[in-house]
Parts: sequence; structure tokens; C-alpha cells
Amino acid sequence: MAVDVPERVAAYLAAQGAKDAEALSRCFTSDGTVHDDGQDHRGLDAIRRWKQRTDAEYRFVLTALSAQTHANRVTGRARITGDFPGSPVELDHMFTLSNDKIASLEIRS
Repeated sequence: MAVDVPERVAAYLAAQGAKDAEALSRCFTSDGTVHDDGQDHRGLDAIRRWKQRTDAEYRFVLTALSAQTHANRVTGRARITGDFPGSPVELDHMFTLSNDKIASLEIRS
């Protein structure tokens, strides 16, 4: 399902689908943060490593289900199917944008 989101979030979703950690990290500000599974990953190198690790460990597919945009915040719901207990799950993805880049992403159930 295609969702209507700002360009940078669309690029993030495309990089997720392509399993392209480099392209995904470029969607973030230089000091951007991802909060996932109780851990913070700050900066482009840390975000790139997070993406590489989660791809290798969980071998998952993300399917965007819905999204809402309010000013500089985008809240989306996605189904994650992969190699982990409880698969599939639906998770909320809360993006905060700054200067056309993702400043933070929080992923939670």
C-alpha cells in the first residue's frame, strides 16, 4: 500500500525496502536519532550500523499501512514480517523532520 508522506520519509521507506543502509542513513540529519527496541542510535554511522544489524538479524519486510502528517511530525503504522518471535507485528513509526531531513525516529508497538 502506498502512503502519502513527505519526500524524506518516502526515501526512508524506499531504502528500507531496498535494504540499503547507506541510503537510509542519508535520510537523517547528521545528529539524527533512531529509538528502537529500547536503544538509541545517534548519528549517521550509528543509524547505518543499526540498519545493517536489524536487516541481518531479523531479515524483515516492512509494509507501510497508514500515515498522518502534522507540521514537522509524521506518524505511520507498519507491518513488520520477519525472522523473529511474534512475527508479524504492527509498529508505530514517529518521525520528526528538520530542514527536509529526519531528525528523529521512534519505533514502538
